[in-house]
Amino acid sequence: MKIGVIGLGDIAEKAHLPVLTQLPGIELVLCTRNNERLSYLAAKYRIYATCTDYRDLLSHQVDAVMIHTATVSHHEIAQFFLSHQLPVFVDKPLSDNFSDCESLHNLAVQKEVPLFMGFNRRYIPLFNQAMPAYQQGGLTQDKLLSLRWEKHRHNLVGETRTFVFDDFIHPLDSINIEGNVTADQLHIVKQREGDKLARLDVQWQQNETLYHASMHRLHGVTQEVVTANYRNQTFQFDSFVQGRRWSDGEERMLRSPDWTTMLATKGFHEMLEHWLEVVKSGHLEQQVIERNLHSHYLCEQICQRLV
Repeated sequence: MKIGVIGLGDIAEKAHLPVLTQLPGIELVLCTRNNERLSYLAAKYRIYATCTDYRDLLSHQVDAVMIHTATVSHHEIAQFFLSHQLPVFVDKPLSDNFSDCESLHNLAVQKEVPLFMGFNRRYIPLFNQAMPAYQQGGLTQDKLLSLRWEKHRHNLVGETRTFVFDDFIHPLDSINIEGNVTADQLHIVKQREGDKLARLDVQWQQNETLYHASMHRLHGVTQEVVTANYRNQTFQFDSFVQGRRWSDGEERMLRSPDWTTMLATKGFHEMLEHWLEVVKSGHLEQQVIERNLHSHYLCEQICQRLV
């Protein structure tokens, strides 16, 4: 399988290339306009096929592409490859406005090719092993009563749309597990620092389950905390590698197995394996497609409410 990798910034170098280059049966073609970076990463990973214009990937006869460029370029590049009926992976967000997201999803449907979103937090092994039913939310017999996802940063207030689409989308998508909450169900609380957004909390209740996404950009430390409550049972994770479970008044420590790599604990291994399965099959589950689009829809609704 030949995969074109477009954009060779931090996310590509730190998260994707170390995993992709270790998988059998994968051939990569690197693409970036930065010749120095292209030469460096091609040499580092012993990759011989490269180009500086994403359109040239067609001449390399790639089977799919992965887009790791700046958000502003996602729509143009994804539209080009979907139009050529190639599967496309895009780092979140798909775009910073819902209209573009919707048009790309419609194009993928029209061309009958998968459009895959890089939401690695859906694949965190520790969470999914400790709470195997939580991704189904309040619809399972082992009923989830509440899910709170906090992702905080230190001294990083930001412009509203960038704050919401580029960063807050992580905790928002992570609680949007049913993918069908309506905009009028959202309860939104914000704090500003001058003309910048400093804190955002979004909550809703669905099927009696409470969902809460929180981001504070003037936090004392960069931190991510996840808390899930079931009946008389509580899970809390202060990282992707360890957490606690309280049940019947007793506490149990939860940890990733020894020797688990950082990228595996962050879900990148399982996410990329899923992506490659999607490329091979040419099919992405309808529930995943709807959740991808709906998380961007909620971001748009939040931005409009914050104006």
